[in-house]
Parts: sequence; C-alpha cells; structure tokens
Amino acid sequence: MKTPPVAVSQGAMFDAREVIQDRFILVAAPIGKGERAQLNIYEQVSNRRPCYVTVGASPAQVDPLLGRFDFTGICNRYIDGNGYSLRVGGSDLGTVYRLGVVRQANDTLLIASPTKSNPGPEMVVARTGGAGSGFLLLVPEPGWKVMRRHFGTRALGHVYVYRDSWPSEALTQQPQQAPVPPSLPAS
Repeated sequence: MKTPPVAVSQGAMFDAREVIQDRFILVAAPIGKGERAQLNIYEQVSNRRPCYVTVGASPAQVDPLLGRFDFTGICNRYIDGNGYSLRVGGSDLGTVYRLGVVRQANDTLLIASPTKSNPGPEMVVARTGGAGSGFLLLVPEPGWKVMRRHFGTRALGHVYVYRDSWPSEALTQQPQQAPVPPSLPAS
C-alpha cells in the first residue's frame, strides 16, 4: 500500500516514547445527556488508589473514579486535543487529523478523521465491541497504542494515539475477535 501524503506537523520538534500500556485506557466519555461522546484518556500514575474500574466486556463500562477525589499525582486525565493527538511513525498529525468518537447501532468507534484536504485516509483507531451507554472502554485496533510526547529528554503532559505505520485495513472491516478489557489497575 502506498503511504498517503501527509503534512508533517511538529514531527521534528517532538518525539514519541513508549509508556506502560496497561496504565492507560481510552474511554468514550458521554457528552451532555449521552447522545454524543468524546475521547478521554486516563493514566494510572501511582498505585495509591485506582483511577478507574472497568466492568463487563463488549462493551466494558468504565467507572472514572478519579472524578471523586483529588487525583493529583495519582492519575492523569487527557480530555481534549491539548492533551492528546494522533501520530503515525515520525509524523505528528495533531494539526491535520482529529480524533472523534462515533456511535453506531452496534458499536462505538474512535475514528481519526483528516481535517485538511488529502492528508491521508480516515482510520478506525479503537472500538467498544458492542453498543452501550455511559463511559465505555475503547479497545485499540491492532497496531494502535498510547505513547508519550517528549521534547528532547523531557517527558511532556501530552500523549499520542500512535501507530508505527499507516493501517492497510478498510474503515469498515470488523475486528477478528471481541476485545478483552484490561484488568483493574494495580493498587
């Protein structure tokens, strides 16, 4: 597959570094009365107390416990484009792609959509694996993960929804198996 043209945004200025994946979850967080949702990313920073609990599967419900206590130094919450962006390989796509949650009849998808003409394809990044309401766990599609933005050796308070290379799957392709929710964060 030919790599689509991409306007590299801040790719040379920032680097992406590995994180412990099981300390992060992607969440479809309801907006208003719940007809729409947005992406939230929760990070378990310390083990003093859990930041969230997941229950069930396909879709897994998320109880964002961090909303009930001062989570400073315990949890991080990334709730908009200031806290997260899309990155494929060495290209920071924060200015040319938007991450959005789209509800369908039988699933909820995290979609990366181009915001400018011809930067690349629309991509399914994660899905809940079933219909549901409230806070729902988004399970990354194969190849997608969370990485931290760095400036030189300094870790920044921004994370990437990251993939090493452009996916070749069609937007409408279904997952091969039902997603399995992560276990509770270590306490």
